Amino acid sequence: MLRWWESARIDQADLAIRRPDGTVAWHRDRHLSALPLSWARAENVRRADVYIRPARDSAWPLVFLDDVPVPLATSIARKYPALVIRTSPVGGCHVWLRCSIPLPEDARGQAQRWLACRIGADRGSVSGEHLGRLAGFRNWKRHGVWVNLLVASDQPSPWNPQCALGDMLPDGVGLVRSRRPNSISATDTSPSGQEWGWVCGMLEGGMDPETIRIKLAASARPRRRLDAARYARYTVARALRRRYAPPGPTREPRER
Repeated sequence: MLRWWESARIDQADLAIRRPDGTVAWHRDRHLSALPLSWARAENVRRADVYIRPARDSAWPLVFLDDVPVPLATSIARKYPALVIRTSPVGGCHVWLRCSIPLPEDARGQAQRWLACRIGADRGSVSGEHLGRLAGFRNWKRHGVWVNLLVASDQPSPWNPQCALGDMLPDGVGLVRSRRPNSISATDTSPSGQEWGWVCGMLEGGMDPETIRIKLAASARPRRRLDAARYARYTVARALRRRYAPPGPTREPRER
């Protein structure tokens, strides 16, 4: 589950446990590699339920749906890159659906509400920051059954949320406007196109450009190797120019 999140450009998460007495303990804004899974396992043995979500206050290309029937959840995963988590044999599934662009929390909530109405998912789990169960732990609400990863699909075309967000896109959505015909499309699914959308979304969500540069260089290093640092500097600088450019037709420079 965490490896799939990492492939979907999710690198920071909030981990929470709910103990039998109702108290909740958090580890917030942790890198996926630094999540205290041993602590979570120990708490789970003592009948605490374990939950996770992408870290709050950032834009992420992922939306959450709850209580989706297994046949429908698996059909979604056959069409789009999605993670299907079976929370119990008698219940529905959690679906983490990958989007073509990063979305801030309010836009994720809007997209989730739009989807839930159309597929019959739980309308009480559409806040944009809802927690889902972490696979590999016991669900004590259902008498200790295991939470299992059912499907982790890597379909080439992420879901485009523009249909859910309408014409008035919320602030922070890294969608390239149609008045810039020469810029990279929001539905570009190449590694560079996905990274471009991620960088734009992080900038518009308020993340520091230097932090974005460092994260992008690290993410691109296996693919770009020695060119990763230059590529990250160029991409962030280009995104900054696009963000602060005056309205009207512009020509985006191509990556060198």
